[in-house]
Parts: sequence; structure tokens; C-alpha cells
Amino acid sequence: MSPRYNRTPMSGCLPAFGRHRGYPPRDGWLRKVYLALLQDHAALRRPDATVVLGVGKSMVPAMAFWSQAFGLAARDGRDLVPTDRAHWLLDDETGADPYLEHDTSLWLLHWWLVSAEQCHVPSWRYLFGYSPISRYSRTELQGRFAAAAEAAGHKAPARSVVASDIACLVSMYALRDRTAAGTEDELSNPFRTLRLLDPEPPAGGAADRSHGVAVRRAAGRRCSDAIQAYASLEFAARTAGPAPGSISLARLASDPLGPGRLLLTGNEDLRSAVHRVAGRHADLAVVQSGDGQETLAYLRGPALLAEEILATAYPALQPEADRSSRFSSAVLTDSASAAGVRTAPTAP
Repeated sequence: MSPRYNRTPMSGCLPAFGRHRGYPPRDGWLRKVYLALLQDHAALRRPDATVVLGVGKSMVPAMAFWSQAFGLAARDGRDLVPTDRAHWLLDDETGADPYLEHDTSLWLLHWWLVSAEQCHVPSWRYLFGYSPISRYSRTELQGRFAAAAEAAGHKAPARSVVASDIACLVSMYALRDRTAAGTEDELSNPFRTLRLLDPEPPAGGAADRSHGVAVRRAAGRRCSDAIQAYASLEFAARTAGPAPGSISLARLASDPLGPGRLLLTGNEDLRSAVHRVAGRHADLAVVQSGDGQETLAYLRGPALLAEEILATAYPALQPEADRSSRFSSAVLTDSASAAGVRTAPTAP
């Protein structure tokens, strides 16, 4: 088993607390960075970066951070370069969803964010993958994040930095009240539509919605079947290897880094999604193992099957069969590498 799949929370994560500068990823940011980097890999460190991106000065490093955290940009010395994954998703002509108009893309980006080989958001990884309960006061959550960081060998982050992570998590994923101001705020923070978190008031203080945080463990039932199956096969490729084989549905649902936990799908919802996808794909099947457990069996390499299934979630990709083959060297580069598979890089 890969070292990143041990049970120490935040292992495999970069000690990157608070690098979002307090800003969750806003609508249009990822595309703006992608287009700017296509023109100039140094675009985000130019003096006129605020003009190029149309944002305030403090937002530029946050935009650079999120593009890397989602795996859409990578460092090349001091520069940032769009990844194959970014081209696959955001390219104007061949991209799956250049304007990120579909909730499918938000679920996909969330999966890429929290399941990454080098996770840039350790607080996110802990909360969705490892937290033993679903409701916390912010004070309690600060303590858990700090303890998990120390257990992973990271320097304990300052309380103010951890508090910034929690505030950013809530701003990113918790749906606010439907006031006019709240609606505008929701539109600027697209991941809120996933409703993965709910801020909760303290006992006896219903007016204060900023005190607590609740993880909505059934939020993933709104995640598409294709994304759940894609994540399941990608997880299988990382943990079981690149060859045909099988993985238990129980593990997919309960492993801290599996789709059940990170996509917040309940056991039955994940099971139903995998059954439906397997029923439509000749190389997938849900079967019972010798001990009576249900397993997802894949007759070809899980990384290749994952790319095919993900492509079915995007109508724009269906007319051109060759786009699916592009995917193996783009979106799944990280997972194939983790599974020991070499893929040729796609030219920018």
C-alpha cells in the first residue's frame, strides 16, 4: 500500500495552512488564471497582474494558490504553467467545461482538491476524510487541526492561521441565508452550491451562525454517478494498482481518502451510483466476494476506465472519440503516476 494511505491525518499534505489568504476560490478565478498563463507563464508575478486578472492585489497570490491546489497549474521555477488537466477541462475549443458551468465540474474539482497526491489543503483533507464526528465548534476544530498537523510532522500552525482555514472552509462550502446580499455572495463562491458544510449556531444562540461548523455527510447524494464511479476507480488505481482487479464497496465508502468520505456520499448512495454505472459498462461489475462483501470488479485498468466514465459526464466530449484518449495523459496523470503507470505528457 502506498505510504500516503496510512491512517495519519494530513500525511501526504503540504504544510500549506492559510495560503489562500482568506479567499475561497471565486467564480471565474480558475479560468482567468488559465487564460493568463497561456499567454505568459510569469503573468501572476508581473507588476500589472491585478490589471490582467481584474482583481485586487491581495487576491493574486490566492488565485495562484487555488490553481495549484486543484492541479490546474504547476510550478516551473518561479513561473506557473497550465497542466494537462487544465487544458482538458478549460481549453476554449476542446475543454470539457471551459466556463465551469456544470455542478459536475465542481464535484470533480473538489475531488481533485482533497484527494491530490500532494494535498495543498490539509485542513480540508482532515475535515472531510478523517474527522470522527460531523459537528464542531470552531474552537474544537482549531484544536483538532493543530493536533493532526503535529501528528503528521508539520509545525503547528498559529491559531489565527487555523481560524482563517476554518473561515475559508465555511465561506467556500456553506450555503448562506437567501438574502439579496447572500445571493450575490453565493454567486461569487460557486462551491457553495455543493452544500458540503452548514455553519451552526451555539446552543441557545440561534442568531450567531458563525460559531460552529457541521459537515453534511449526505451532501454527496447530489454528486453525479459518473463522478462517484470515476473517483472510485481512481482510488482503486492508487491503492490496488494499475492492473484489472477489484475493490470492496465497503472500502470505497469508508476509507478516509476514498470517494465515500471525500465526496460525502453515504454508503447506500455510493453503492447505488456504482451499481448504475456498472450496469451500463461492459468492463465493470458489482459482484460478491467469497466473504459475502460486494466488490467493484474492473476488467481493464482502473485508470483507463475512470477516464472513459468521466468523459460520459460531459456532453461536449461525446462527438469526438479521440478526446477520451487524450484524457489518459491529462486528467489521470497524477493517479497513473501513483499507481506506477507511465503516461506521456500531453503537449500544451
